Amino acid sequence: MSENSSTPDLSVIKAFVLDVDGVLTDGTLLAFNSGEQARAFHIRDGFAIRHALRQGYRIAVISGREEEGVRKRLESLDVRDVFLGVDDKMKIFNNYINTYRLDPAHIAYMGDDVPDAEVMRRCAVAACPADAARDVREISNYTTELRGGHGAVRELIEHVMRTQGTW
Repeated sequence: MSENSSTPDLSVIKAFVLDVDGVLTDGTLLAFNSGEQARAFHIRDGFAIRHALRQGYRIAVISGREEEGVRKRLESLDVRDVFLGVDDKMKIFNNYINTYRLDPAHIAYMGDDVPDAEVMRRCAVAACPADAARDVREISNYTTELRGGHGAVRELIEHVMRTQGTW
């Protein structure tokens, strides 16, 4: 972890909220002649997500893009709170925390670009991958050593869980 202006308290985290493109993927979008679009996910991120869920952490994904392949990948990891095709991430985030009565002071949000910034500012841990957009790196209090789509999510989840003795 690269420390930013203030080191967050990882011991209070009970939930993770993640963006997809640039966080769970490296941001590359393959466009095939058929019109299909594909992304690559890192297998270690998947392991960490499943492990965290099994240990009782909540995980949600909020993304601006709507892709069935992304939904299927997340469902295969047992992520149930998947919000794709979202225009207003703050509205979805507020609905999510109200539905489950979650306190943002117990949430780590990982984003990589400007649409994530507003929600990141509300959470205890505002995390980003090493290659996040400059504006996001500047507001983050946790920057991973790894790039998006290359194990950054695993790095965050593992660090939180090791801090709490749940890894």
